[in-house]
Amino acid sequence: MKLFYRELVGKGQPLIILHGLFGSSDNWLTLAKQFANKFHVYLPDQRNHGQSPHSDDFDYDLMADDIHEFLITNSISDPVIIGHSMGGKAAMKFALTHPELVNKLIVVDMAPKQYPVQHDRILDGLKSIDLEKIESRNEADDQLAQYIKEPAVRQFLLKNLQRKPEGGFSWKINLPVLDKSIEKISADISGNQVFNKPVLFIRGSKSDYVLDEDLPNIHQLFPQARMATLDTGHWIHAEQPQAFLKEVMDFLS
Repeated sequence: MKLFYRELVGKGQPLIILHGLFGSSDNWLTLAKQFANKFHVYLPDQRNHGQSPHSDDFDYDLMADDIHEFLITNSISDPVIIGHSMGGKAAMKFALTHPELVNKLIVVDMAPKQYPVQHDRILDGLKSIDLEKIESRNEADDQLAQYIKEPAVRQFLLKNLQRKPEGGFSWKINLPVLDKSIEKISADISGNQVFNKPVLFIRGSKSDYVLDEDLPNIHQLFPQARMATLDTGHWIHAEQPQAFLKEVMDFLS
């Protein structure tokens, strides 16, 4: 699949940033501008997200294939790859499948394990919005608020709402496919492969996505992995952008 992407042309090594579930390349633009001082930054929208094509097929094997095609299409060699949440799993899958094509890997608040399905409330909230009847984003926010109390989370999710040229609204994300594929998104990254190059895992101390008990599994797949912990929840790069930037730059230098 040919992915939509944004590009910030820096003078250095290629750096690819993969967003998480319900996200898009937009979420990383502010940090990407800072990375572009040292790197040539690529921000793809993953399949069924942002401005990339929609498909009925959605799993980590396909997302890894998309990354492979993205590298070939754009003549990218030896990149650093950063992935957050779902993007972290896609990045891990690609690194384990094509270790020779990745220079270093940074995984943000995600382990290679299987997770319980965690997004039922969000999916139910998004599906509850009647796109045929709403006339404004405020109306959509009011409907979503019945399911999700946190304004910042609703604001993030509603970035996926777009006005149609003929009037009314539509979703940028492929909501029906994300809904039916939620168990695949929660699946583990397994196999016999090993990525024996430098890897930085960054977790949030207030997040339960990466626990101490996950470390043996991480080191089995990524023997050179090291862990950094920041005083945040799951959205590390949004909650503590400068601390996140420092961890990444220290690792890459």
